[in-house]
Amino acid sequence: MEGNLIVEKLIKYAEYHLHLDELDVCYKRNELISLLKLNNIYKGDYDFSYIKDLKVPDTIIEELKNYILSNKLVDENYLEIFITDILGELTPLPSTINHTFANLKKNFDSEKACKYLYDISIKNWYIKKTAIEKNLHWFYNPTNSDKFLEITVNLSKPEKNNKDTAKLLLKQTGDKYPSCLLCKENEGFEGSLSQPPRRNLRTIKLNLNNEKWFLQFSPYAYYNEHCIIINEDHHPMRIDNTTPIKLMDFVDYLPNYFIGSNAPLPIVGGSILNHEHFQGGEHLMPMHKAQIKEEIKTKYKDLKFGILDWYNSALQIEGSNKEEIIKLANNIIETWNNYSNKSCDIVSNENGVQHNTVSPICRKNGNKYYFTIILRNNNTSEQYPDGIFHVHPEYQNIKHESIGLIEAMGLFILPGRLKKQFDMIEDILCNITPYNEKELNDPNNTLYVHKDMIKELLSSGLCNSKDEASDRLINHVNHICEKILENTAVFKEDVNGRNGFKDFINKLDI
Repeated sequence: MEGNLIVEKLIKYAEYHLHLDELDVCYKRNELISLLKLNNIYKGDYDFSYIKDLKVPDTIIEELKNYILSNKLVDENYLEIFITDILGELTPLPSTINHTFANLKKNFDSEKACKYLYDISIKNWYIKKTAIEKNLHWFYNPTNSDKFLEITVNLSKPEKNNKDTAKLLLKQTGDKYPSCLLCKENEGFEGSLSQPPRRNLRTIKLNLNNEKWFLQFSPYAYYNEHCIIINEDHHPMRIDNTTPIKLMDFVDYLPNYFIGSNAPLPIVGGSILNHEHFQGGEHLMPMHKAQIKEEIKTKYKDLKFGILDWYNSALQIEGSNKEEIIKLANNIIETWNNYSNKSCDIVSNENGVQHNTVSPICRKNGNKYYFTIILRNNNTSEQYPDGIFHVHPEYQNIKHESIGLIEAMGLFILPGRLKKQFDMIEDILCNITPYNEKELNDPNNTLYVHKDMIKELLSSGLCNSKDEASDRLINHVNHICEKILENTAVFKEDVNGRNGFKDFINKLDI
């Protein structure tokens, strides 16, 4: 493939999909000629019309990769950085993105504005949609229940260790630039072998509670239009009396999206604790379908309030009075921060170390807000050294990371290693690979972490086909995900747990 033909393909792609203005075509062409070390333009006859129908840039990028490597323009280790740089140069400037977003929101609606940025983030290779579509994905609807779960095996998300996540809170950034993966300075950052390239990242500026924030889309895209809302100031995650205001300001600005915050503590928080941020998006989470199962009367006459019919311990406030919702939400957060109940293994803090926290979530439908607060606790015990309300040991072969905001709402992001491991387990269930208990008890065996689960699955006998084996395995994983969410409940679904929940609610100023 000629380099100057690839340049023309990139220019046409940018005109069709990245809003390249006709007045800028010559300028951008010359930039590409310079980057690819060419000395002339393409003068042949070529039909570029197919480019208009491209949903992603993958085919052109493959041609670009081959050209770059065959001409030794960069070392292979820097190939993604170089290509990201090219796509970034063809993407509108942040100022143009923000002006266009604001105009679309003003003249049409917030949904159209969000889809504009989301489409650009896919078309400029920031969200690698083709790779994401290879993720495994299914729904689970338990029998005799209105609840359901959404489960994915994410092939692009690296699996993280809770202890490494906790270290981020203690780690000093020093002279590192940008200070972390969420900092505003990532927009347009070239990247390095240790930091991902972000030349093609574009963000939207926001004002939440009179603070400077910005919105960007997640490159992992756990669900449709999965966005991250980030404070421009680099400081650790926190939940305080301004958090409900920020969440409600956001849904006032973008009512087509929900927003929620990870808990700010290790074990029950997300994978990034050293920079305040929220997550949101268009997607309707399984928890969003849950209803209040036990309504509680309060002094806030305009509000509906009660315990949510969900796996973990969650309270929901519904209503259109923003000020009252903020007052009630802050009362719940403050009361929970100082609540202990030893019969339920809840200790709010020890020796100055906080253990109680919350995951707050907000969405809006018309003039009505739905504000959900999931009660969390990250204490450990001799029996549960990884966390009393964390994934219990017998389920950690499926998920050992923190159960953060997204999973707590019923969308499981399982590690990519499971795709290959599931296939190997299915072979054992079908006797394609004979069951060997001794081999599975070897810690170096890939399936060692699953040895107990495999034994349990085989207790029902061998399967007649891979499809039957897959169904049996997936059904087992579905039940494990249910159990994991039940593990995270600070008030269990038993007499002791219900009494504990009642005791906490009695402590509220309602």
